[in-house]
Amino acid sequence: MSDVDLLRKALSAEHAAVWAYGLVGARTTGALRARATAAFDAHRARRDQLRTLITQRGGKPSEAEPSYDVTIPTTPTQSARLAAHVENGITAAYLELVSATDPSLRRYAATAMQESTTRSYTFHPTIPPFPGMPPTPPATPPPTTHPTTS
Repeated sequence: MSDVDLLRKALSAEHAAVWAYGLVGARTTGALRARATAAFDAHRARRDQLRTLITQRGGKPSEAEPSYDVTIPTTPTQSARLAAHVENGITAAYLELVSATDPSLRRYAATAMQESTTRSYTFHPTIPPFPGMPPTPPATPPPTTHPTTS
């Protein structure tokens, strides 16, 4: 994939994030809404930066879909889970951008991944496996030793 293709993929993820955070913000209040609004603003800024980066490289930015296939949250818990799910998707999209040939895009992607992982944790404090990595296996119990008889 070219750098422009990788940027377009990240842009598509940012379009989806902006759409989903509009939904989350409309269905929440208080501190959760404030976090969702901050995330919405951050994703809009990234979306706009990506559009510029694509255009500067002679590409045509992708446009947002009219809607996205998500379960509409009806509770604060569902809203927080949707926000965490969105952030995990963003992390995965930027993980691909880390393979860009341009070192400045790799740094940009690494920063975006750090931000999205942090945001995900604030909405749902669990740490999913890093995209592309298998889940952490359960701890193996230590081997049991049997006393020897003399």
